[in-house]
Amino acid sequence: MIKITFPDGSVREFAKGTTSMQIAESISQRLAQEVLAAKVNGDIWDLTRPIDEDATIELLKWEDEGGKHAFWHSSAHLMAEAVQILYPHAKFGIGPAIENGFYYDIDFGDTPVKDSDFPKIEAKMQELVAQKEEIKRKEITKADALKMFGDRGEDYKVELISDLEDGTITTYTQGVFTDLCRGPHIPNTSYIKAIKILSAAGAYWRGDETRKQLTRLYGITFPKKKMLDEYLVLLEEAKKRDHRKIGKELELFAFSENVGKGLPLWLPRGTQLRLKLEDFLKKIQKRFDYEQVMTPHIGSKLLYVTSGHYAKYGKDSFQPIHTPEEGEEFLLKPMNCPHHCEIYKVVPRSYKDLPLRLAEFGTVYRYEQSGELHGLTRVRGFTQDDAHIFCTPEQLKAEFLKVMDIIFIIFKALDFENFEAQISLRDPENKEKYIGSDENWEKAERAIIEACEEKGLPARVELGEAAFYGPKLDFMVKDALGRRWQLGTIQVDYNLPERFELEYTGADNQKHRPVMIHRAPFGSMERFIAVLIEHTAGKFPLWLTPDQVVILPISDKYNDYAHRVAAYFKQQDIRASVDDRNEKVGRKIRDNELKRIPYLLIVGEKEAESEEVSIRKQGEGDQGSMKFTNFAAQLNEEVEKMMNAWEHEQVVSRN
Repeated sequence: MIKITFPDGSVREFAKGTTSMQIAESISQRLAQEVLAAKVNGDIWDLTRPIDEDATIELLKWEDEGGKHAFWHSSAHLMAEAVQILYPHAKFGIGPAIENGFYYDIDFGDTPVKDSDFPKIEAKMQELVAQKEEIKRKEITKADALKMFGDRGEDYKVELISDLEDGTITTYTQGVFTDLCRGPHIPNTSYIKAIKILSAAGAYWRGDETRKQLTRLYGITFPKKKMLDEYLVLLEEAKKRDHRKIGKELELFAFSENVGKGLPLWLPRGTQLRLKLEDFLKKIQKRFDYEQVMTPHIGSKLLYVTSGHYAKYGKDSFQPIHTPEEGEEFLLKPMNCPHHCEIYKVVPRSYKDLPLRLAEFGTVYRYEQSGELHGLTRVRGFTQDDAHIFCTPEQLKAEFLKVMDIIFIIFKALDFENFEAQISLRDPENKEKYIGSDENWEKAERAIIEACEEKGLPARVELGEAAFYGPKLDFMVKDALGRRWQLGTIQVDYNLPERFELEYTGADNQKHRPVMIHRAPFGSMERFIAVLIEHTAGKFPLWLTPDQVVILPISDKYNDYAHRVAAYFKQQDIRASVDDRNEKVGRKIRDNELKRIPYLLIVGEKEAESEEVSIRKQGEGDQGSMKFTNFAAQLNEEVEKMMNAWEHEQVVSRN
């Protein structure tokens, strides 16, 4: 008999070799119908895999991330099986589950798949679902795996197998399809009730631009048709909110092939938006005693060799810049932290100088493959709202908590109140991927865990997701459509201070090593603004929107009055413009509402004579008339009220 421990701490005995499905059935038939996979001793397993020793178990349903993962992973295999039947010459790369659905990288040879082929693939998948094909796991030797996939001409699989260790290889089979795979999977195909192939894109094999480009086929499935219907509605809404589309409509940013792929150009309105965000954070940072610094866009290659960034990312970054001086090499700055370490070293530091908080909106450059670029969310040049805090070990937790306060203020101000926290620790099985001593890692990880506990912040722990130099706390924000975005990060680092030999003189008059906190509440300005656009559908808060007011004269006769009102608004620090096109006022109203401007002010004979404006608010219609000086005061009061609320929140969070 084996002992099985459940999440509530209860323990039951089962026969050796019992499966998770049998355990679920012993609890209730309804549970057995809903469970998709099981977490056994922390690892996710197939429900049909025998358990041969004492174990902890958690049964995973659709609501659980691990359950969805198994469901969508199996769906990727189902799609590949359908493709194999319909396109016998196709060869397969990898097919993982992703956050929403799955994909499979496929070499279709001389018969590339088109959008018009999607219904045919979906129909074949539905056929295979109806056959209730069992998904069977099998352990296989490396030699047998190489022969099996080699005989089938599966070159991509053979390459993957060559990198694996013997004794760790498994395959999964359903119907006529066998795949190299670690799993886990659902028991059979009948669990899949609704299917949609979403899109096809190009993807270089193993992300290498020198290798063949495969077709990445994306899909999604659900255990109920209603779920798919709801998802497709959300997908249509997401298309309307696409930051690339709205960014173009609102003239916020652009890209130019002449400038280069992945290098955004900020237009006047987008720059206004971005500067407002920067000013907002600078105001918060000033209250938390940060000091602004500025560093160059390039740095000596030796700087990044010292920091460890060159060894870790050098191959995938922009290549070194060679100067006329022999042996002199520079890199486009991939990180701000090495520069800030050098600022710390400029003068001797005492414990009385700490904590030292250095902040910079620093632009960095990283080479992303052209196929991976996507609007503002994946670019080659981006600006981080970066700061590095140098403190004593005793100050670490308090400083970490203050950074959490800053992130909470920002999220609240921008209506990102639905978020999750993730503590990213190193992989204890692959410590060679990280720099620094075990002692420093343990101290850093413990500080983050304790800070979250002190704040009462529930946080999911993920092994293997730490930065190479230290653990971190990441914030996953859910936008208005329920999509998760990684925004905001705090990292604890004992290692860079050692690599740069940073010191301070302690109260004992001895030299000590400071601890370093890396912190970026926005993450990158580009990515944050992309998410903000999609979250708000371009309807930004009044304090932030690039255009707060547009004045619409009903005819040319009132253009001068409209411009006089706009000039007054600008003196009052209100962002205003005049739409003096020779168009009917109804057309002007429609056009400017599409631009998502909060206030539309209509002026004609009556308004000009009485020094008033007729007010129309976005989404709420007519608001009556008032003196334009009173309106300006009212608008500024509305903005001030927002800012005061956040400042109060900040004061509360610091006490």
